[in-house]
Amino acid sequence: MTELLARFAPGLQEWLVLCAVLYAIGLYGLLTRRNAIALLMAAEIMLNAAALNFVVLNRFTSPQLVDGHVMALFVVVLAAAEIVVGMAIVVALYRIRNTVDISHMNYMKG
Repeated sequence: MTELLARFAPGLQEWLVLCAVLYAIGLYGLLTRRNAIALLMAAEIMLNAAALNFVVLNRFTSPQLVDGHVMALFVVVLAAAEIVVGMAIVVALYRIRNTVDISHMNYMKG
């Protein structure tokens, strides 16, 4: 059973393609959405793709070290801080504008 699982285990190329697809989905969401919460979610997907990339490259280049895992942990902490600050800004702007549509967020204009 173990030999069968090892034979069909994804390699480095499959993992990197998955990371690229996740990053592309996040970038597409970041470029096409107008909802501020959807923008934060798209940025979160991009950060998760980067964290996964760190772990995968660590696994295939130097599995005895934990450098990729440490970097992924830093990315997760950064993502959590980004979400907290971003949601605070969104809630504050929602109280002022009563919308989360970023095309209406021109409070500083003029």
